[in-house]
Amino acid sequence: MNKQSVWSRIKGWSLFLPVMSLLLVMAVNIIHDAAGGANPLSFFMITLRQTTGNGTILYGRIIDILNRGSEVAILAIGMTLVVSSSAGTDISVGSVMSLCASFCCMLLAGYGVSSTTTLAVPLIVGVLAGILLGVICGMFNGTLVAYFHIQPMVATLILFSAARAIGLLLCNDLIVYVRNGTFGFFGGFCGMIPTPVIIAAVCILVIAILLRKTALGMYIQSVGINDKAGRIAGLNSRRIIFLTYTLCGLFAGIAGIVASSRITSADSNNIGLYFEMDAILAVALGGNSLGGGKFNLAGSIIGAYTIQAITTTLYALGVSSTQAPVFKAIIVILIVAIQAPPLKAYMKRRSAARLAKGAES
Repeated sequence: MNKQSVWSRIKGWSLFLPVMSLLLVMAVNIIHDAAGGANPLSFFMITLRQTTGNGTILYGRIIDILNRGSEVAILAIGMTLVVSSSAGTDISVGSVMSLCASFCCMLLAGYGVSSTTTLAVPLIVGVLAGILLGVICGMFNGTLVAYFHIQPMVATLILFSAARAIGLLLCNDLIVYVRNGTFGFFGGFCGMIPTPVIIAAVCILVIAILLRKTALGMYIQSVGINDKAGRIAGLNSRRIIFLTYTLCGLFAGIAGIVASSRITSADSNNIGLYFEMDAILAVALGGNSLGGGKFNLAGSIIGAYTIQAITTTLYALGVSSTQAPVFKAIIVILIVAIQAPPLKAYMKRRSAARLAKGAES
């Protein structure tokens, strides 16, 4: 097997783009650490650290990326399914996160209470109610897209605009603090491992089993590739699209609970802020076409943690949090351009020309 064919197979690997992006981010960190006189491998170092509240925990930049990127990874699951089935994005996921967090904390603290250490209702009631609200939001979006045939971005723009305001109303325009150890568990640590990492892993595992053991994944891809052909083949395209948006709302609700538990409060204005862009970028960075159809869930997950690695790297390079979205937007533009059919056709022509020239020589 010659080098050209090996490289062609590598480039054709479905995870080529996300893995290369992740390796590039790691390389930037290694170079930055070496230039600053630090250990070039400090990015990969994981140590044990003794803390006051959580005991002995795993510590390191890799652990921090896995921890902080968990919410985006959870959102990326639902966003991948939505993009695949409807060829559109759900831009409301960040706002739905905020709404679910606000509803959960309002129930746990009691309406009008700004800070509490005791729970007004059992923890399971507040958490499940917050997640259920996310499901309802997903069903609302799914109804507009699947049954009213409203363009996905326009349909989800409603909750993108309104969800945070509704959350503020639920919290009586307050930041509700739930300073309770049991609630803080979801955003804290389970033993030495960050709980958000475990929650994200469980969500990924459950949806992966569901897609692998059932025909749901094939149905979603079929509808995304050709909605009309799917209906002719006997698929209920509307129901499948509705289901994907419902699942997207479910995962937004879970991510909202994790985010609020992390800070043990409901900050409607800041929870999930810009997370919709990170989720969309994770799907694109995972090598998935934003035009719908075939998807790669593993690519989206790698993309989600790559986004967090990029964010961590930008902060290490001195980029402020207000400037970071600009760089992410540039990355989105580059990825979309790479996936554009004209560019792909051009690259295929260039590759074919090189092969023909090599054959002649």
